[in-house]
Amino acid sequence: MNDKAPASTRELLEFATEIGWEAGRLIMSHFQVGVGVSQKPDRTPVTEADIAGERLLRKRIEAKFPGHRILGEEDGESGSDPAHRWILDPIDGTTSFIHGVPLFGMLIGLEINGEAVVGVCNIAGLGEMVTGARGEGAFWNGRPARVSNVTEIENALATTTDPATIGPIWDAVGAKGAVRRTWGDAFGHALVCTGRSEIGLDPEMKAWDSSPFLPILEEAGGRFTDWDGNRTIHGPNALSTNGALHDEVLALLAEVRNA
Repeated sequence: MNDKAPASTRELLEFATEIGWEAGRLIMSHFQVGVGVSQKPDRTPVTEADIAGERLLRKRIEAKFPGHRILGEEDGESGSDPAHRWILDPIDGTTSFIHGVPLFGMLIGLEINGEAVVGVCNIAGLGEMVTGARGEGAFWNGRPARVSNVTEIENALATTTDPATIGPIWDAVGAKGAVRRTWGDAFGHALVCTGRSEIGLDPEMKAWDSSPFLPILEEAGGRFTDWDGNRTIHGPNALSTNGALHDEVLALLAEVRNA
């Protein structure tokens, strides 16, 4: 008989943060040293660091929580626990990583009974860790993280990875007066979580790209949805904001997409 109590949300966040730092150090050992690159069937790049980072995370999770399901970008899904599913992206922004640019993130999310509860985003190349868990707060290198208090879109900073993929939408955001920058991938959403940007737009997302940001942003006072306003990490796209601008940006998205 196993009388061990289930881990609390705080304990789960502490564990995710710990393995996030560890995996980040491993990934950085491959950074700017000519890491091997290959191409996946979907023609996106993958490196030795992606594979090694995910395998380390899986090993740590399997040792600590045997049976917990794990979904990773590189090695698919394993485990059988119906309640707990870890979602991993060892390097979000692999193209940046390959080119020696430090704006990539190592992402860990945890769903409990289908709800995104814990999130960790390690921007290891910049020494920045952004974390959060339902009811436990959001943190930026251990100190409380909070979204900005900007309430007018003309005073906002918006980010995306590649403006060409969202052309008319990017133009519409600029026409409203927002400053626009291409600090995308995980780093763009991390900026919103920490009050350095107000709007993050991603036209194409998988669960492993989104998994940390819903709990982190909500604990930081912001919002994370798909472009239809659904509160989810499983949308085909994603919008992160400081909350105050969310409905206005959703309306702008709907206007442009329906035009």
